[in-house]
Amino acid sequence: MKYQVKINSITSIDEVEGAWTKADYAALLSQFGFSDPADYKGEDPREFLMMAIADNEPGEAAEVLLTYKLSDDLNEGQISQISSDMQIDKISEEYPEINLHYPLFNINQLLYKSFNGKFPHAKASLIDFEIKPIGDADAEVSKEMALKAFAAGLTERSILNRLLSDQLAGTVEFKEADNIVWEMNSKGDSKYTLITSEYWLSQEDFGQSEFEGEVVAFEGEDEE
Repeated sequence: MKYQVKINSITSIDEVEGAWTKADYAALLSQFGFSDPADYKGEDPREFLMMAIADNEPGEAAEVLLTYKLSDDLNEGQISQISSDMQIDKISEEYPEINLHYPLFNINQLLYKSFNGKFPHAKASLIDFEIKPIGDADAEVSKEMALKAFAAGLTERSILNRLLSDQLAGTVEFKEADNIVWEMNSKGDSKYTLITSEYWLSQEDFGQSEFEGEVVAFEGEDEE
């Protein structure tokens, strides 16, 4: 299937709106010892949480956030190790489990802002684009299809192109797509917005803003 792709804009962002909810703030404030809403009455719960976080040592605060967000995915030893590593490295880009990159990014950014830059400054890309089907190509576009269509406009230096070229070409199953694209929303009339880590896609990764992309579905091996 072929698509006409137009990249309207790529904006570097350091926070994904709505990633943390008021319920998250209340639960985390409880973890940091503020279980009574009267403790922060009249205060913005996010700002109050950031102050509460900053009252702790960076590693201890990181452990609290990691335990709250990822205790189902990581054991105590992993959480302890990551809480130390993420003070030096962009773990939300480097961690081997891609499905954890998005929550790690959100944790990193809350810590980065709470500690005024003591943690690495990870960034994400907000991509505004149009993708119009050519001929009988499917009108409904998934995260995987968007990434495959983007491939034609990427430079050879692109991390996505270098690490996942077979997946983009459809010769290998693209299991990583749903975790690489953190959010994708339709604006109607073949227009979309997509959020991913700047590690995977940034302005520098695109060699052109308008191009024709091909989407090849992975068929898998024929069963006997």
